[in-house]
Amino acid sequence: MSILTEAAAPQRLSYLTVVRASAAYDLVVTAGFATPWTFALVHAGLNALSGALGLDAFPGLDPMQILYANLMGSVVVVWSLLRLARPQRLHGLLDAAARVLFSLWMAYALASGGPDLLWPFLIVEVSWGAIQLAPWLSARSRPRA
Repeated sequence: MSILTEAAAPQRLSYLTVVRASAAYDLVVTAGFATPWTFALVHAGLNALSGALGLDAFPGLDPMQILYANLMGSVVVVWSLLRLARPQRLHGLLDAAARVLFSLWMAYALASGGPDLLWPFLIVEVSWGAIQLAPWLSARSRPRA
């Protein structure tokens, strides 16, 4: 039986609250990435925070970096709005999968010399992923009636 079946889905309404909460977090954190103008402000703010914490400065912006940040920001904003407006258990599972991927790429960036300011974001991504994935794994391991 597939993990995507209703029998394996988390059954509690509180799971949808988690799906919405993770969507709200994503919306707040990534909305600034959605346009070139807001991304420039976010970049400057993160760079200033990094400097205030005694960490390395962020690299300068170039057009391709801005494009990729805007694409990511736009997709995550739309994905967040969907999960806020119409949360579903499957959305939580798919979001957990996306967070696993985001976490892998953040870890890769950190291992490749990326800014240490990524650590808190990596911890949050792993946490949201685990919170949303755990009920699925638990439901899957329970004996079926």
